[in-house]
Amino acid sequence: MRGFPLPQGVGQGEGDFTSMNIRFDGKVVVVTGGGHGFGRAMARAFDALGAAVHTCDRSADNLAATAQGTRIATHVLDVTDRARVFAWIEKIGAVDVLVNNAGGVVGQVGRAPETVPEPDWHAIFAVNLDAAFWFSQAVIPGMKARGCGRIINISSGAGLTISKTGIQAYASAKAGQIGLTRQLCHDLGPFGITVNSIAPGFVRSNPSTEKQWESYGPEGQRALVEGIALKRLGAPSDIANAALFLASDFAGWISGQVLSVDGGK
Repeated sequence: MRGFPLPQGVGQGEGDFTSMNIRFDGKVVVVTGGGHGFGRAMARAFDALGAAVHTCDRSADNLAATAQGTRIATHVLDVTDRARVFAWIEKIGAVDVLVNNAGGVVGQVGRAPETVPEPDWHAIFAVNLDAAFWFSQAVIPGMKARGCGRIINISSGAGLTISKTGIQAYASAKAGQIGLTRQLCHDLGPFGITVNSIAPGFVRSNPSTEKQWESYGPEGQRALVEGIALKRLGAPSDIANAALFLASDFAGWISGQVLSVDGGK
């Protein structure tokens, strides 16, 4: 059985923590939405630490940029298509770590709630919440069979508070991801599978967040940064670092948690 053996000292009393090296040699990692931003940073980080990384996105060009100079395997995929999600995972085989990162606002902007059309509401749920469940469903049987696994859902600060852009479906879908994380934690814990969520703060990581940043104007930008305890914006690498930890052996007794990576609120 391929497991996550405890590093020296972990779960064994006090132990020696002078060398906390995180590696993923021999592990298969799937990162959804790897064409840019957080997904690209996480895919490249896992690859650099020895994992066999598979990532998907809707843009072949963006995936090519992610994979350049790495061993990352890419696949063009609509993550809302459950049948194709299952087919891709079946082709990959056993998955040790799943990072449900695909999501976003699918080009929408904030509107009065009474004006939001039904298709727009469902579109955001499909890519953020439905896709996370489809991928989890696809990898769970293999993880159960091996008695171990890591599932990490990339939620958002909007799932804990509100959407800064006023997109009701986005805040709701991200809150749903957090609820899914907590439920799957209990469903899968007996099989040695941990399920956690990362809730990033505002990071300029893709075209959508760049537009959002510009919309604030100089005064709004200053106010946003001043509202962060560390007085700086984060970077995609900050989110990647959190994912590496939660996927590692050092997080073996952490499950059902939401890790806010937002510079302090």
